[in-house]
Amino acid sequence: MKIRIGTRKSKLALWQSEWVKAQIQKKYPEIEVELVKIVTKGDKILDAPLAKIGDKGLFTKEIEDAMLKGEVDIAVHSLKDVPSILPEGLKLLAFSHREDPRDAFLSNGKFTFKTLPEGAKVGTSSLRRKAQLKRLRPDLKIEDLRGNVDTRIRKLKEGQYDAIILAAAGVKRLGFDAEIDEILSPDIMIPSVSQGILGIEGRENDLKIEKIVRDVINDENSELAAAVERAFLKTVEGGCQVPMGCYAEVKEKGIYVRAFIASLDGKTFLKEEGLFPKENPRETGKKIAERLLNQGGKEILENLKEETK
Repeated sequence: MKIRIGTRKSKLALWQSEWVKAQIQKKYPEIEVELVKIVTKGDKILDAPLAKIGDKGLFTKEIEDAMLKGEVDIAVHSLKDVPSILPEGLKLLAFSHREDPRDAFLSNGKFTFKTLPEGAKVGTSSLRRKAQLKRLRPDLKIEDLRGNVDTRIRKLKEGQYDAIILAAAGVKRLGFDAEIDEILSPDIMIPSVSQGILGIEGRENDLKIEKIVRDVINDENSELAAAVERAFLKTVEGGCQVPMGCYAEVKEKGIYVRAFIASLDGKTFLKEEGLFPKENPRETGKKIAERLLNQGGKEILENLKEETK
């Protein structure tokens, strides 16, 4: 038997796919696993902020097309890049153990987020991070930052920015831990939906492959957290064009959720936080999103649509 993994060419994507390949072959040495490299739209457009490109599935569509055509069998995604609605015929087969879901703060000069000098230049293309940064430190100059993890760190070291914010998971997976000056608590910076989780996507009717992948990869807590967070995302109907975040932490007595929707300038910041039962995680995510939308989130989204026309 052979399983073909469709993957982007970035170092992080290859690391993630190699890791999945290793997990499969460790338990099923008789299975041949091949990596098939695919270039996505998000890889081609490097000179524009993600929110301006305005397309869902920037890093997944071409790989999904290859799966539907039968050219590859599964895809390994950073789950935060996967749209809330998948193409017909595809599904998420498994969810990896969650790496650090928080954001990492890297600077020129070993600063922390609080000690960063007034007016410092911070690089990020995430509207989620921008809104939270502007709310907490309106004095900072926030500029767009694109590129792979190593490219972004190089730009920081070249002095193009005083600090940058990246997903801690990607930084750690690539071995750049020493570059991190501070891990930002979810109380300061609410993470992106499913940040730190790898989602394995495949065809709905490939039951044999699904059984193998779930057997070696799936983590129940990650699956629970992802169900809450992705239901929140689906209800808000936001991709990278909406300043929002949702982070679900599975604890002994339930799921602790922090979620927000904000205006671009961070001045309007709607937040929900609390412990919810483990039953019906999708319903939980949906309810939290509906609460925020009813508190003023709908107006924020309408204003954003007008601003980006």
